[in-house]
Amino acid sequence: MGPARLYVGVAGATLVLAGIVGFFYSASFGSPGDVDAMFGIFDVNGWQNVMHILTGSVGLVAFAAGAGAARQCALGLGAAYLVIAVWGFVTGGDDSILGIVPVDSADNVLHLLVGLAGLAAGLAAPEKRLGRL
Repeated sequence: MGPARLYVGVAGATLVLAGIVGFFYSASFGSPGDVDAMFGIFDVNGWQNVMHILTGSVGLVAFAAGAGAARQCALGLGAAYLVIAVWGFVTGGDDSILGIVPVDSADNVLHLLVGLAGLAAGLAAPEKRLGRL
């Protein structure tokens, strides 16, 4: 199993699980609504939980699809989470992205690590090329 496939499998399962557990802390879909700190660390609400479940599900589908899809997914998720991390750092701690997704310093650091790991895994995986006909 290559690095990209390992990344999308582990990150996908972890994100889906985090999204599900997050609903036990806050299921509010306000702007940002009722925000609660999952495990006393990560601010979550319904929107963020849905985002984690969706992006994690994409990772699990890419894992099942094979190495080529896993590489593309790792690069895509890595880039997306890197953008979210930078956006979170720019908006500052204890604020929200687009007025609906809460962010804090712990979220920003975690999103940065998920993003960098995705880019590293995607770039470390060999690119699948189509054979000549």
